[in-house]
Amino acid sequence: MTFQVRRRLLWGAFLGALAITGCQTVQTTRGGVVGVDRPQQMSPLTPSAAQVDAAARQQYLQVLNQAQQKGALNRDPRQTERVRAIAQRLIPHTAVFRDDAVRWNWEVNVLVSDQVNAWCMPGGKIAVYTGLIEKLRVTDDELAAVMGHEIAHALREHARERMGRAQAAGLGVLAAEILTGVRLGDAGNTLAQAMFVLPNSRDNEQEADRIGVELAARASYDPRAAITLWQKMGAASGGGAPPQWLSTHPSNETRIRDLQDYAQRVMPLFEQARARR
Repeated sequence: MTFQVRRRLLWGAFLGALAITGCQTVQTTRGGVVGVDRPQQMSPLTPSAAQVDAAARQQYLQVLNQAQQKGALNRDPRQTERVRAIAQRLIPHTAVFRDDAVRWNWEVNVLVSDQVNAWCMPGGKIAVYTGLIEKLRVTDDELAAVMGHEIAHALREHARERMGRAQAAGLGVLAAEILTGVRLGDAGNTLAQAMFVLPNSRDNEQEADRIGVELAARASYDPRAAITLWQKMGAASGGGAPPQWLSTHPSNETRIRDLQDYAQRVMPLFEQARARR
């Protein structure tokens, strides 16, 4: 064995061990009635929550500024009021899953766009696109399902988890390149994504669905609306979704079955919340 090959082997072993043994188990949320309690692994390469929140604040401000310049920020006051009112009912119930969330500096805005989309950045920075509201003709219950789902991603720190996994996957590719002396390039990155990132992303989507229906139910929104929402999503996609095994999202059929189960589990919460209103 040549010295060069030996050195590659040692470096490959070191980087692989660093990526594997350095991970820490993080408990970002409590399980709630839906029981989302998957242990989350954060590698040493994962940015801290404070770093991610700071980056989210900066990026959110940039998005709002760009939308403002285009006249696409909160153009319809009625839509904005509607979305913010739903958020105000959902946010207090984030305390069920983590104590600090109710103290986040929440921001909620509506962006004029044809995209059927909504998201919640770390730290509670929410955007809902008009395409989602108008193309799907969502009810308040359905809109609460979307927003609850996106808020759940932030509660579980899925973005930070994905960042760490992407970094670790990149490190794994680097170790393989050092070991073999062959540049893997885009193909290696694609393989790492398929092996390490995509399966966990499906887990993330399922967790967000389940926490989302509980948030909606506790805020007295009908959790069964998540089912009609994804039925609308499926109709809007025209059956053009990628196969489940190569997708970051569960298939519509799988998702709807899971939502039917968990919506029933949280129905008592919905009934109690509706009785109090």
